[in-house]
Amino acid sequence: MIVSTLDPITLNDVTDLDNAPYVLEGEGNGAIKVYFESEANKQEYLGTPMHGADGGSSGINKIFDDMADNPDTGSIN
Repeated sequence: MIVSTLDPITLNDVTDLDNAPYVLEGEGNGAIKVYFESEANKQEYLGTPMHGADGGSSGINKIFDDMADNPDTGSIN
C-alpha cells in the first residue's frame, strides 16, 4: 500500500496520522491511503468529479473533439 500524507486539497503535510481522516483508493498492493488535515478536506476530495467517472466533463470532451478535427493533429476518432 502506498501512503500519502500530503493533503491533496491544501498540499500541506499531515503529521497527526493517528487522528487524521483518510480514504483508501484501490485494493491490494496498489492501494493508496490518502490522509487529510480535516474531515472537510476529505469531503471536498470525495466530492470532486473525476474525468470519465460520469462520462467526462463537457469542457474536456470539447478539447478532445477540437483536437480530433484539427488538420495539424489528425483524427483521433
